[in-house]
Amino acid sequence: MKTFLLEPHRWRDPFVLDGPEAHHLGRVLRTAPGETLRGLDGAGRTGLFRVLAVDRRTLTLELLEEHAAPAPRARTILAVGWAKSARRGWLLEKAVELGAGEVWFWQAAHSQGRVPDAPKETWAAALAAAAKQCGSPWLPGLRTLPSLEALLEAGAAVPRRYLLWEDQRRPRLLGPADVTAARGDVLCVLGPEGGLNPREVSALEAAGFAAVSLGPSVLRFETAALAALTLFWWGGAHA
Repeated sequence: MKTFLLEPHRWRDPFVLDGPEAHHLGRVLRTAPGETLRGLDGAGRTGLFRVLAVDRRTLTLELLEEHAAPAPRARTILAVGWAKSARRGWLLEKAVELGAGEVWFWQAAHSQGRVPDAPKETWAAALAAAAKQCGSPWLPGLRTLPSLEALLEAGAAVPRRYLLWEDQRRPRLLGPADVTAARGDVLCVLGPEGGLNPREVSALEAAGFAAVSLGPSVLRFETAALAALTLFWWGGAHA
């Protein structure tokens, strides 16, 4: 079914879709009056809509039915060290599919370039496209953090905090008891390509992050992110 995203503050009668979503549905997919569409607001709400009218810039819709998904008992927040990577869009897509609550990009010592001051519109567009593809009613929040200190401050309120560390000598393996615990949100921190430096590791451990391993191989950051999201997604379903 053709699907569109309508932000929560615009989810109200009269339902009028404009901008890129209207252009894609009306001009690219040639949606016609009388068709039934699926709508998402990215905050847990979905609905079925009938198209009443289509013009050059807008679609006028009628709400047929509405559903609200229960909020997750615990959210997984992924904090990834900033890196100039063509795989960022792929990572954001998988974050939606695997139910990430938020994705943070933070400035690490080995980051390539500077993290942007604010999330880019293209990142939000990638999340929206993934949600429409997989039917997820939730969109992860996006955040950029300019330093390790900003990361520590942002993560201080998260109850469960893990450092996914590539050093194989010290960390214990992330285990079933970690991923099935249902007591509050979880924050997983990853370094960029090139990993973390000793100061970052020491500061994260001192702040209460448990250093854990994902196995014997040194993983690329997007592979480690996918593994962590999958484990906590599975754990949430079996908690």
